[in-house]
Amino acid sequence: MQKITIKAYAVKHKLSIFNVMKMVKSGKLQTEIVEENGKEINYILLDEATEKEIKDSIVSIGQQEELTLREIVKVLQKEVKFLREEIEVLKKKL
Repeated sequence: MQKITIKAYAVKHKLSIFNVMKMVKSGKLQTEIVEENGKEINYILLDEATEKEIKDSIVSIGQQEELTLREIVKVLQKEVKFLREEIEVLKKKL
């Protein structure tokens, strides 16, 4: 097993330190507290099983943007359809 600091883990997975701390407090990540130079430092213990679970649970920004873009496109398509129908109605009135 490898040991890595919270900051290094956050950089590795492109997460905020706050989110990593939340994962540590909730028990999703195994940690070990080591005293170095009079300070207690949390180290995250890395193993392949938990790494795969964490990578699957992390939603990247690109995926979030892609989902929202798809939703926006659907809304715009509905609006275009409505406007075309309205144009047809107005053409018939003239």
